[in-house]
Amino acid sequence: MYKILEKHTLNEQVKLMVIDAPLIAKKAKPGQFIILRVHDMGERIPLTIADHDADKGTVTIIFQEVGRTTMSLGKLNEGDSLQDFVGPLGKASHFDAGIKKAAVIGGGLGTAIAYPQTKELHSLGIDVTTIAGFRTKQLIILEDELNAVSDKVIITTDDGSNGNQGFVTDALQKEIDAGEKFDLVIAIGPIIMMKFVSQLTKKYNIPTIVSMNSTMIDGTGMCGGCRLTVGGKTKFACIDGPDFDGHEVDFDEAMRRSGMYKKQEDDSCRLYSEVD
Repeated sequence: MYKILEKHTLNEQVKLMVIDAPLIAKKAKPGQFIILRVHDMGERIPLTIADHDADKGTVTIIFQEVGRTTMSLGKLNEGDSLQDFVGPLGKASHFDAGIKKAAVIGGGLGTAIAYPQTKELHSLGIDVTTIAGFRTKQLIILEDELNAVSDKVIITTDDGSNGNQGFVTDALQKEIDAGEKFDLVIAIGPIIMMKFVSQLTKKYNIPTIVSMNSTMIDGTGMCGGCRLTVGGKTKFACIDGPDFDGHEVDFDEAMRRSGMYKKQEDDSCRLYSEVD
């Protein structure tokens, strides 16, 4: 069992938990993920490692309550325990030598996944511009944390409620137009957002990494649930990624696959609205 040491509400839908998991914390690296089960009858779900502390033996996860399992997870409190917490899984992020300036782009909850990437780049002495996009001001998360590990932070909202209306692609384009020369762009968030960021950076030949956190079940590549096409070849997000070259990913296929189980997900939430 894995005890919940801390629980924080980041916005109306998003929660942060710090889990006691010393063996995972000892080996975790940016870009990797865990798979958890809330209880012994629960489903397996993947969550990116948002942060970790090897000395304290803790792993931080951030999740949005959108399905049966995440709603069930959100009902737990400090002192409660998770049935299973497995990791670290996936390949850790790798940054080529010679990178001097990078842009890290997070969309919505993807900002939580982008945070450890930003933190790692900053620790390597790389100049980091972080761009985060949200639907509205009330949904903004990790602003202080991002400011602490970024040389520049730009936060946009779809409705302009924070005073900066627009999409993350608009902000990135403005930075490029202003003369910024990025050696690397990392985009993490909704598939459609990563697609448009990759299309933009391809025009400028800027290497781009995207995190394909597809549907995963076993985390070992055996189930095939997270397969996608990269550079014309079949890859599995759980073992070959989750980081991939954004200019090589077939985003349209990934979007089609991501919607395959929407009806089942909706039915699960409807039938089990009173989650245990």
